[in-house]
Amino acid sequence: MNWDIIKWNLTRAKWAIKAKWGDLTDDEVSEMEGSAEAMAWKLQSKYGMAKEDAESAVEEFVAEMEKAD
Repeated sequence: MNWDIIKWNLTRAKWAIKAKWGDLTDDEVSEMEGSAEAMAWKLQSKYGMAKEDAESAVEEFVAEMEKAD
């Protein structure tokens, strides 16, 4: 896979995360490092979501991103 495509997908994912959860800072998004578990934990701590709700939100987000491809 072309490195430019990888960089574009990472950038697009960060934009999509920020659009969906606007209270997350760029640093917080970067701290997730592409980890669904880290993303769920960040949503729990930032938005006060229950663990199950945060995990479901991450799963829905990933499904939305996959559909967009």
